Amino acid sequence: MNIAEAIRIALRSLWANKLRSVLTLLGIVIGVGAVIAVLTFVSGINRYIAEKVFNLGADVFIINKHSSVITNIDQLLEGEKRKDITLEDYYAVTEGCKRCADLGAMVTNVTGKVKYGQQSITNTFVRGLTPAMPAILNVDLDSGRPINDNDVDNHSPVAVIGTDLVDNLFPGEDPVNKEIRVGDQPYRVIGVGKKQGTTLGQSRDNYVMIPITAYLKQYGTHTSIIICGKANGVGSQLDAAMDEARVILRTRRHDAPGASDSFAIETNENFLSLWQDLTQTFFIAMIAIAATALIVGGIVIMNIMLVSVTERTREIGIRKAMGARRKDVLLQFLIESSTMALVGGFLGVIGGIVLAKSVTLLIGMPSSVPLWAVLAALLVSSSVGLFFGVYPAKRAARLDPIVALRFEL
Repeated sequence: MNIAEAIRIALRSLWANKLRSVLTLLGIVIGVGAVIAVLTFVSGINRYIAEKVFNLGADVFIINKHSSVITNIDQLLEGEKRKDITLEDYYAVTEGCKRCADLGAMVTNVTGKVKYGQQSITNTFVRGLTPAMPAILNVDLDSGRPINDNDVDNHSPVAVIGTDLVDNLFPGEDPVNKEIRVGDQPYRVIGVGKKQGTTLGQSRDNYVMIPITAYLKQYGTHTSIIICGKANGVGSQLDAAMDEARVILRTRRHDAPGASDSFAIETNENFLSLWQDLTQTFFIAMIAIAATALIVGGIVIMNIMLVSVTERTREIGIRKAMGARRKDVLLQFLIESSTMALVGGFLGVIGGIVLAKSVTLLIGMPSSVPLWAVLAALLVSSSVGLFFGVYPAKRAARLDPIVALRFEL
């Protein structure tokens, strides 16, 4: 049995009956395309979320009044009942956490209007922070200087601004040492952050960073702050630093032995695991839809192969009369059905990648094509063709050569 010849016959049959081929392979194309599109999109978005949204390092933990990831109303209500985390709590952790390589605090509950002269920009994130926070959050400066300890100690009205403010308020002008108004309060610009781009369509450069003490002075001290800690490493060192900070806060907040923490302490893994759970659920749903499409596609291939057996009955009879064995005929039709499905899988892979790339391009996010997914898709599609081609192939192999030679359509 010439395998190359069987493949050539299958491809020639597909080309000769283009409309029938399209309808035959449609289920395979849709099934494989859906899986590839989802995997391409999810793989890229997972990397994007890790880098752009949850951009904490692997050795960083955050302490907040309530969890940053709330999945039900009970968690929200429980978090709101807790005492605020104060600047004094931050100072206590800073003094007592010996396993923490660095510690910072921030509060960012306000968006407001920023003015310079007659120009203004709205929906600007106002962030109060300590000097260590930009390094922990991987925020670098493009010009000027960062906020320092003296600014925090003296409640200094100074600010580091994002590039959106530079573009809107200071076109063609150096903003450093210029005075802006954040809400009703004047602040002197001391630095400009590097451009960070957008996340999920929202700019990450429309912000003002001011000393945390100036923030609390302007917006009120009855605001819970966020403490961010950086350990000396990951794994056990991160766990040890978190445990040390947890003990300090539990003691200060008088949490009873055996009771739950009256605060939330989280790492990047907490956020990413929730996101991955969500995408996994979505992926499983798409797999179910794709499996249905593949089954339908396989049934269509089986029906087309049965039609092909009927159309080529005399050909089968001639081959058997010339010495072809049952297994030769069986192998020929199995190769043809697998080839048809493989072509459908290949078209599905191309279609899925194009669809995912187009969607991610439109929404401004990257996509990534896993090589294993492409190989798996081609393997599954050819397996579907092989499985659903067994019955037509057996039927062709069992034909009596004399009866087949007498057959007329």
